[in-house]
Amino acid sequence: MKKTTLPALVATVLIAAFPAVLNAQQQAQPMSFFITSIGVGDGANLGGLKGADEHCDALARTAGVTDGIWRAYLSTTAGRGQVAVNARDRIGDGPWYNASGQMVAGSVADLHGDVHRDRNQINKRYALNEKGEQVNGQGDSPNQHDILTGSDSHGRALLGRAATTTCDNWTSNDAGAAMIGHSDRSGGGNSSWNAAHPSRSCSQEDLVGTGGAGLFYCFAI
Repeated sequence: MKKTTLPALVATVLIAAFPAVLNAQQQAQPMSFFITSIGVGDGANLGGLKGADEHCDALARTAGVTDGIWRAYLSTTAGRGQVAVNARDRIGDGPWYNASGQMVAGSVADLHGDVHRDRNQINKRYALNEKGEQVNGQGDSPNQHDILTGSDSHGRALLGRAATTTCDNWTSNDAGAAMIGHSDRSGGGNSSWNAAHPSRSCSQEDLVGTGGAGLFYCFAI
């Protein structure tokens, strides 16, 4: 019987393993979705959609993702010469991956359950911030699962005044309210990731006081 030398055996093992390693490298996906690790710090006054998008971009770059265009998952309502903007129309077509390379949704339809329910992975385990960390949810201290969206469950602008659904289209840190979702899909009898309940007000204090921190979702288009 022909003996296999140790170097030959090692080479054989490495060659056999190479396709699996290569396949894993090919499957690794860059981050294209995250929850902001920090808010702007001024309640729901995000500087409008432009300011929110810039915050997404800055956090992504700090995390080492320098390619792509980032959009905040936020809707705005019509008024004062502005047309309504739907969050779902701002974020591209997908698919989107978290900081660990795990897919959170394959398409806009999957993200919002347009055809099939529960086709996304926005929950405490997979809805990570840009650092790859889980966001505090129900039962954690402090709870920060309230995520600003201004949207209904299908990602569209809500009917009503901007002051009561989007904190004056993300320019108010005082009176008013905004629709928020629960990133962990838990608490308050509503498990929606994007349309759980209105905020108490638009102030930083009230956002923190009800289980939030002025955080929002960011998607790469």
